[in-house]
Amino acid sequence: MLPASVRILVCTVPQDMRRSFDALGLVVQQLLGESPQSGALYVFLCKRLRRAKVLWWDKNGYCLLYKRLHRAFFYLAELGDADGPAVRIDGQALRELLAGVAKEQKEKQHLN
Repeated sequence: MLPASVRILVCTVPQDMRRSFDALGLVVQQLLGESPQSGALYVFLCKRLRRAKVLWWDKNGYCLLYKRLHRAFFYLAELGDADGPAVRIDGQALRELLAGVAKEQKEKQHLN
């Protein structure tokens, strides 16, 4: 469970999931205008919405969570309303995002 004080930013620009710690840290700096060592969690999604990486700084080094969904997609309603390169979400939204949704659920959500 994440403290409410932790900022979570989802990058709205799809990323190449071959990128590693330093390359994603550079995206945080150049595209999002943030410091990757700020203590925030930075979430990156690929174009097909089946892979996600979460980057954060943990006192003395970077941590990277990588998740690949098999028969589901990552879906976040806020991404459709994004004006900038990132959307801020809370811990609950992050849990829902990383849980993914089945393809059928995603199509229903787009119709509503």
